[in-house]
Amino acid sequence: MTNRTNPKKYRIVIVEDHRILREGLKAMLSSNPAYEIAGEGENGLEAIRKTDRFMPDLLLIDLSMPKMDGLDAIREIRSRCPDTRILVLTVHKAEEYVFAALKAGANGYLLKDATHSELRLAVEHVLNGKNYLSPGVSEKLVEYYLEGKKHMNSEFGLDMLTQRERQILKLIAEGHKNKGIADDLCISIKTVEKHRSNLMKKLDMHNASELTAFALQKGLVR
Repeated sequence: MTNRTNPKKYRIVIVEDHRILREGLKAMLSSNPAYEIAGEGENGLEAIRKTDRFMPDLLLIDLSMPKMDGLDAIREIRSRCPDTRILVLTVHKAEEYVFAALKAGANGYLLKDATHSELRLAVEHVLNGKNYLSPGVSEKLVEYYLEGKKHMNSEFGLDMLTQRERQILKLIAEGHKNKGIADDLCISIKTVEKHRSNLMKKLDMHNASELTAFALQKGLVR
């Protein structure tokens, strides 16, 4: 009798807080005999625990989750399990989320409106040591750089902002609205709006996405 060596199976951990989607991902990936679903979770804390336990070849993870978001989990996992490849699966198309995920250590960024074939391609690319970005995300990033966002390489930095403006910039970058910022800092909404206006004038920016990208680039938020 001839002994046959079993081919290597790639171990995958899936972390997604929507159970129906998680089950669908498990079913689709499990249909490939080269993949083994080693574990699953529904928040960032579970992502860290399951990655520590199973040491997977690939972590498929969402960004917006309870208890700990995907970005914080990716940073921690990247420091603890440097060999695990990480593919983000998210609804967030904005450039600041892509930048933040890649900076945190993700190897791929896939949007949830992707087709099954695109998901399979992304998983294959990332497992083979390549990086992967959804076509829609890639186009937006190219456009972003071609526009020459001068503030990204500006000589001006956080030192041109007051302490209060820095506080408000950080809260904006974390996704807080004017009312929430006013409540957190115990100031009026009009005061928040005034500071927000001053921030945009000083930095020559025009919306929250640009402010968020600047805050990420300057390390004001993680």
